[in-house]
Amino acid sequence: MTSSLRLICAAVMAASALAACGGGGGGGGGSTTNPPVGTTPTPTPTPTPTPTPTPTPTPTPPVASNPTGPANPSAPDPDIATLGDAFDTYWNYCATPRTGTDPYTGQAYPDKQGTLRDELTFLRAWSDQYYLWYNEIPTDFKMADFTNPVDYFSKLRSPRDKDAYHFTYPSAEWDKLSNSGIELGYGFALAIDQAQAPRNWMLTIVEENSPASRAGLRRGDQVIRVDGVDLVNATEAAEVAKLNAGLFPSAMGEQHTMTVKRAGVEMTVTLTAQDVQALSVKNTKVIETATGKVGYLSFENHNAVAERQLINSFNTLKAQGVNDLVLDMRYNGGGLLNIAGELAYMVAGPTSQGKVFERLQYNSKIEAKQASEVIRFEPTAYGFAAGTDSVAKGTALPYLGLRRVTILTSPGTCSASEAVINGLRGIDVEVNVIGGQTCGKPYGFTPVPNCGTTYFSVEFQGVNAKGFGDYANGIAPTCAVADDLAHELGDQNEALLATALSYRATGVCPAQARTSAQAMKARYPISSAPSKIAVFHKAR
Repeated sequence: MTSSLRLICAAVMAASALAACGGGGGGGGGSTTNPPVGTTPTPTPTPTPTPTPTPTPTPTPPVASNPTGPANPSAPDPDIATLGDAFDTYWNYCATPRTGTDPYTGQAYPDKQGTLRDELTFLRAWSDQYYLWYNEIPTDFKMADFTNPVDYFSKLRSPRDKDAYHFTYPSAEWDKLSNSGIELGYGFALAIDQAQAPRNWMLTIVEENSPASRAGLRRGDQVIRVDGVDLVNATEAAEVAKLNAGLFPSAMGEQHTMTVKRAGVEMTVTLTAQDVQALSVKNTKVIETATGKVGYLSFENHNAVAERQLINSFNTLKAQGVNDLVLDMRYNGGGLLNIAGELAYMVAGPTSQGKVFERLQYNSKIEAKQASEVIRFEPTAYGFAAGTDSVAKGTALPYLGLRRVTILTSPGTCSASEAVINGLRGIDVEVNVIGGQTCGKPYGFTPVPNCGTTYFSVEFQGVNAKGFGDYANGIAPTCAVADDLAHELGDQNEALLATALSYRATGVCPAQARTSAQAMKARYPISSAPSKIAVFHKAR
């Protein structure tokens, strides 16, 4: 019997594009789906990070619930038409309520004593109200068939291929990752060619001061063994389970060995899992060219801590007088749409102020009840809570005032990152895309926490100021170039950056770039769960 490796955060299927993930890399935690056993990998992808929606006041006790005992397993499912509002009636009624104080809100957990039935009813009512394709949810299963809410939630989605972004995350881990950029792992991210043997998995990012960097691992290292198991060729279920356990640790202090190959030489290291705080913005630099100064930065996660880091980066570039920008988002799977809007403003400047960055189109029920929600190009910071890295709400954003920008991409460029491209094009900023076809996710959601689990269900499709948002197959590159793992990000000899600079000067895609992209098998970046996401920060 063969088995396929779990790919945290994204559905990696033969010949289909995968998510890219930001965060600590090589992390555990994340998706609550079980590692698939069989020949077809099935983990769910995502779209990336925001503070949890604010709890409502104490809700009215749910109708027909027994808060102190188990739900009747033989009871029929409720009539969807009479469920009422999910948040007013069923939210925070839990089979096992949490007690104490939520470290991220400083307030008591909102949990009330309820039952499994209450948790399932909340999910069903919420999905019927807010899920973008609510009328495509199957009806061939019953609440009585389920013993936990996560398995039930996995059924509350369209069976069509368009929804590959339905997932859950433990609330405590989601809050830690989305607010602080902290993830349990070793501090590396991987690029893969395929989930099944033979595999060619290579490191793409190694975070500074992480277990991976202290062990001497580098971008471009090929992982060939984990805890003695052959990563390249393993197929048996027991081997795959051992690989998963080693690559994606589940607890602080776990130790695993990893053997990598670099320039034909093997090296074995021991890695100890820890919470790793990944920088969202790296490698800010200025490149001198014959036609002026070109700014460069790599941006890997639209999370709360990115707000401060982007402001610092753009202040640096503005002070040095750049007149062009290469924005490297090849590994950025998405996150907060408000951060994406701020980034787009910092590129375009005051001429964009007040214009539509992204209009959120909800299902027919929601659209009938409310005016369209719009994220605009705004000149001031949203002010996300990010601890000591927080930016005061209303802080003026630096800007470059460009009418042209180059963005480096891969199949891991997803969701909120694609919204930056689409939003800028919507106000006629020239966006040249260098690298690979993006993942194709014009959808997003507001994460919903309930009873210790945060749920992600597609709620809207985003469109730009021109009404365009039909890029479910990805955004095509201006020049197709394969990722170059032989050079560090920001190195002017790295293939994507070198092509960007060449295209900027000549307006022609270099022949060698086209050849390399055509010859190379698609490689998809992965690390951990919350990626491929566009998150709209919205209180319920």
